[in-house]
Amino acid sequence: MVVLIGIPRILSPELLHTLAKMGHGDEIVLADANFPSAGCCRHGPIEIRADGLAIPALLEAILQLLPLDAYDPSPVMLMDREPVDKERKLQTPIWEEYDKIVQASHGGATPVKTALIPRFDFYERAKKAFAIVHTGEAALYGNIILKKGVLP
Repeated sequence: MVVLIGIPRILSPELLHTLAKMGHGDEIVLADANFPSAGCCRHGPIEIRADGLAIPALLEAILQLLPLDAYDPSPVMLMDREPVDKERKLQTPIWEEYDKIVQASHGGATPVKTALIPRFDFYERAKKAFAIVHTGEAALYGNIILKKGVLP
């Protein structure tokens, strides 16, 4: 827990340090409880444990500090559902929650666009991320990647 004025208390010192070290174009993954974070981090990303924390609360706190990349047409990326889950019409209400948080944090006239990435492509992209934050998020397909932008 961080005890500083203006810093969301949900952000750990390790996560704050990681956000501060990230540069323009670096990506951070907020991974749900089922995500293979340790395996992906063997390939380079920093692993940050946030077990027990839900992604929406972390996402809201992170977006108070992290600008999204305005030069990327989709600076927010979600893991798409597998074809079998699309066929059975598996719902992903967490995506709507993420979109509300992203749009509210952005505050711009132009909405922030989100891209859907197939599961195994998402894993490959995660292996190249700056960091992966492994959370306790229980929602299926709750993984999200944020691309850092520049300070306005």
